[in-house]
Amino acid sequence: MEFRTPVIIGKPDFRIEPLEDMLFVGSCFADTIGKRFQQDHFHATVNPFGVMYNPASILHTVERCDCTPRIAVLTLGTNHIYRLRETGEIVDNCQKRPASLFQEEELTVDQCVDYLAQAVGILRRRRPDVRVILTVSPIRYRKYGYHGSQLSKATLLLAADRLCNEFGQTYFPAYELMMDELRDYRFYAEDMLHPSSQAVEYIFERFAETFFSEQTQRFLREWSPIKAALGHRPFHPDSDEYRQFLADAQTKEQALIARYQTRQ
Repeated sequence: MEFRTPVIIGKPDFRIEPLEDMLFVGSCFADTIGKRFQQDHFHATVNPFGVMYNPASILHTVERCDCTPRIAVLTLGTNHIYRLRETGEIVDNCQKRPASLFQEEELTVDQCVDYLAQAVGILRRRRPDVRVILTVSPIRYRKYGYHGSQLSKATLLLAADRLCNEFGQTYFPAYELMMDELRDYRFYAEDMLHPSSQAVEYIFERFAETFFSEQTQRFLREWSPIKAALGHRPFHPDSDEYRQFLADAQTKEQALIARYQTRQ
């Protein structure tokens, strides 16, 4: 008997290699996953101008950021945008200014596709071999009401599907993993909206299974004990023994990175 609904993820036609140049832009879920890649020595740029929730704001970051990643992960949070009434411009952050200064709108599927297609086009012009992975954040927005939140996610899912089918991008089902495989409140944080650390770890593992090359998996297996050693918190941090232990771990870290850099 099967007591859950597993999400089947197809294998993409590319793989993520060790120490890859990567860009993560989008919701706070992109922040969480992107920082995990940074901790594992990927050359990851993560939301360089802050968290971006909607496709228009994701485009703004791509326009302003001059990095040239081989892998770009765009995580869509909402189709809601805010325009400054005085100028009509879409703002990425209201900066705690009075709500009366802004007009809230909902992007259509076509508008979401247009903003995202522009972002992909910019990335491709900078680096023709870039591969773009689209995800929809599993975090729900209580302020819209739960029905409104689902309508927002549905708009993003339709836009992501269009972009993948018409422009050859790749979709990773982070939203579906949370809604189906992890359909239990024990996988949520205390606010019952954000995924718990255990849920984030599971989604990261599924991402790794989908995209990591064999060489990346080997690198992470070798890096794991060194990472644990560097994160160790001793009772006597000023002791000679701990200083030597830390120096040995740092030497192994530098040697590992150098070894994999020469393979690229």
